[in-house]
Amino acid sequence: MTEKKSFRSAFITVTVLFFLWGFITVLVDSLVPRLKDVFELSYFQAVLVQFAFFLAYLVISLPAGALLSRIGYKKGIIVGLITMAVGCLLFYPAAADRQFWLFLVAYFTLAGGITVLQVAANPYVSVLGSEEGASSRLNLSQAFNSLGTAIAPLIGASFLLSDTIKSSAEISVLNDIDKSAYYISEASAVQTPFLFIAAFIGFLALLFLFIKLPKILEKSPVGGYGKLLKNKIVMLGALGIFLYVGAEVAIGSFLVNYFMSMNISEIILQNDTMKYIAEHLLNTDLNLIDAKAIVGAFVVFYWSGAMIGRFVGAYLTRIMKPTKVLSIFASLAVLMLLISMHTYGLASMWSILAVGLFNSIMFPTIFALTIDGLGDLKPQASGLLCMAIFGGAVIPPMYGFLTDNIGFKFALFLIIACYGYIVFFGILKGRKLMAKKYAS
Repeated sequence: MTEKKSFRSAFITVTVLFFLWGFITVLVDSLVPRLKDVFELSYFQAVLVQFAFFLAYLVISLPAGALLSRIGYKKGIIVGLITMAVGCLLFYPAAADRQFWLFLVAYFTLAGGITVLQVAANPYVSVLGSEEGASSRLNLSQAFNSLGTAIAPLIGASFLLSDTIKSSAEISVLNDIDKSAYYISEASAVQTPFLFIAAFIGFLALLFLFIKLPKILEKSPVGGYGKLLKNKIVMLGALGIFLYVGAEVAIGSFLVNYFMSMNISEIILQNDTMKYIAEHLLNTDLNLIDAKAIVGAFVVFYWSGAMIGRFVGAYLTRIMKPTKVLSIFASLAVLMLLISMHTYGLASMWSILAVGLFNSIMFPTIFALTIDGLGDLKPQASGLLCMAIFGGAVIPPMYGFLTDNIGFKFALFLIIACYGYIVFFGILKGRKLMAKKYAS
């Protein structure tokens, strides 16, 4: 009973971290359209912001897995939080100096901290109980991750997209006083939210210094990564994470621009119901804000759909085989994308937003299925899987390149292919589990 209570307290505490990095990751997505306007970037160049963010997963994940095997989950979490706080603070000089490369450094540092948290928190939650309940627990924690992602677009729309960005030509005709005032206003819009986030993260780091977490790891396995690289399911699962994160981030990063390409803001203003929803989401008169902020507010449904789906998924993966739930949800994501491709206006908007609902269970379920039965190799396996989150740096630029050349809708075939692989992984892993069950 005491052990169960200890596990429950640890689960609640670590779940707070899932909320935190979900919120920050999507807030970064909200900055993409703003930076595109500020620095007058192409879609391909703008999404390089995501490349800097997700590059950290490629560089940091394996060292983080090795570090956790030596210092444990708790100290790893504290290291991750401190690194995140430093990354948030770097947004202050980046915004003040309007230097694109400084933004990229800030993104990379912030993502480095999030990477350490991901490597620590995901396997930690999975082992706070039975192997059979790992998918359900991870889905529940990830539901709170999605709560953070659902709130972030509203914060982003209110603070990061609410004003109109001036072009370099418009700035050049301003007098020195007006130009200085404009730059200060622009910097403040980015600096303020990230300063508050840095303060909150610092508070959490101090809190974790005094929190007692149950020790799970018993030893540091020798040659862990070498063994994992020979494990077929681990490598297939890593590819699944790579493609899933890439697809999810590509959609989330381009939703605002996708909607703008179809003039969705005008449709919203002409539709009483949609206008009512937008006004209540943003809590302001729509005539006073930029069109990007209007459509940006609806991105909340993409991420809140993931939140709802994960709460539902936590239940479904308890009563159904997680492999079956995974394949069904991935298939429905493909269907929603096909509908969005072949329609326009509100039908196209709502169908692609619905993909968020079916994204919901993919990451935690793929993760839990991949590390199932790995024991003390789980930190290293987590490192490999978190390294695969680098897909968020590869797939979006590919999608941006295709969008620049063939348009948003045809480019969605790339995203459909990603979800198609996840359907395959769910079916394959299901067969492996069945074969193992009958063999035993």
